[in-house]
Amino acid sequence: MPEAFICDATRTPIGRYGGALSGIRTDDLAALPLKALMARNTSVDWSQVGDVCYGNANQAGEDNRNVAHMATLLSGLPQSVPGCTVNRLCGSGLDALGYIARAIKAGDISMGISGGVESMSRAPFVMNKADSAFSRNTQIFDTTIGWRFINPLMREKYGVDAMPETAENVADDFKVSRLDQDAFALRSQQRYFTAFEQGLFKEEITPVTIAQAKGEPKIIAADEHPRQTSMEILGKLKGVVRPNGTVTAGNASGVNDGAAAILIADEATAKRFGLTPRVRIVATAAAGVAPRIMGIGPAPAVQLLLERTKISLDQVDVIELNEAFAAQGLAALRMLNLADDAPHVNAQGGAIALGHPLGMSGARLALTAMYQLQRKKGRYAICTMCIGVGQGIAVLLERV
Repeated sequence: MPEAFICDATRTPIGRYGGALSGIRTDDLAALPLKALMARNTSVDWSQVGDVCYGNANQAGEDNRNVAHMATLLSGLPQSVPGCTVNRLCGSGLDALGYIARAIKAGDISMGISGGVESMSRAPFVMNKADSAFSRNTQIFDTTIGWRFINPLMREKYGVDAMPETAENVADDFKVSRLDQDAFALRSQQRYFTAFEQGLFKEEITPVTIAQAKGEPKIIAADEHPRQTSMEILGKLKGVVRPNGTVTAGNASGVNDGAAAILIADEATAKRFGLTPRVRIVATAAAGVAPRIMGIGPAPAVQLLLERTKISLDQVDVIELNEAFAAQGLAALRMLNLADDAPHVNAQGGAIALGHPLGMSGARLALTAMYQLQRKKGRYAICTMCIGVGQGIAVLLERV
C-alpha cells in the first residue's frame, strides 16, 4: 500500500471578522494558497494532481457549488484537475486531509491537494421558500455560524444549543472554572506572540496582496486576530451566554476568514517531481459525542486514533488542539490526562489567539504541526478538533 506524505503546505494569514480579508470573495480566497503552492513547486507537473479536496462549513454564499473546484479553476490549475468539497463543520479541513491521504493509500491517485477555506465575514443571510401558496411565513438566518432551518425532532431529541451554550455545558459538566478558562486563553495569546516574535509563522504563511483604490497595494502578512491581554482584562469580560457565565469573547475562538492548502503525494511521485516528503499521514479517526457537549469530541477521537495506530500519547511530540473554547479545550485535555499547560499542546498558541475560520482550521492545524515537528525534530504529531452537533476528529502525523 502506498503511503501519503505531506510535501508542502501554506496558508493565508487569518483575518478578523470584517477585517483585512473580508473584501476577498471566498472562492478567490480559496485559490490563493493553491497559487502559492504552484509558484514555489515549479518542478511539479500540475496536470498530475489526481484530486483537490477542500473543507468548507458554510457553502451558502460564494463558497457554494463546490468551492474546491472553483478554486482549482481560479488558481490556474489545469482544467483536468478535479475537486471536491467536504463538510464536517469545524473538522472539515482535517477531513479533507484524510480524504486525499486515503485516496493515495488506496492507489486511486498518486498526488493530491487538501485544504480548507472559510470567509465568515462574507457568509450571507438565507431565507426559506414558501411552504404553501400565499404563505406569509418567512425565516431569515445569518449563515456565519450556528443552526438554521432547525428540525423540530432534532430540537426535541438532542436540543439545539448554540456553540457558546455547549461550552457552558462542558464547563458545568466537567467543572472547568472561569479562572482556568481565562488562564488557558492568556497562554494561547502569550504563546502566539512569543512564536510571532521568533518568526515561526513566516514559513507557513503566504502574504496576501490586496489592491487599493489609490496608492500601493496593501500586503497582509500576519494574522489579525491575536490580542495582547492579561488576566485582569480577561476577568472583566462578561459571559456571552448568561451574565454570570464563564464563556466570554476572551476565552473563545474568533469568527474569521482564511484559506490553506496542503500538497500530498506518494513516495514515488514526490521523487519524480523533486518534492521532499516531510510528514507521513499515518491515520485519521472521528467519533461522535452528545451534541450538547460537542466540545469534548477530541478526547474520544484521539483515544480511537491511538487504539488504531497502537501509539501511546506519551510518544506524541506535538499536539495541535483546536481551541474552539477554553472550556472544551481544558475538558478534552483533562480527559486525555494532559496538563492544562502542557508545553507541547498548541506551543504557538491556538484558535483563541489565531482565530477559527471553520473550514480552514483543520488544514491550519496540520500544517502548523508539520512545521513544528520539523523544528523540534520530533516523531509524532496529533491534530484534533471538536465539531458542532457532536463529533471529534483526530489525525496522526509522523515526521520522515
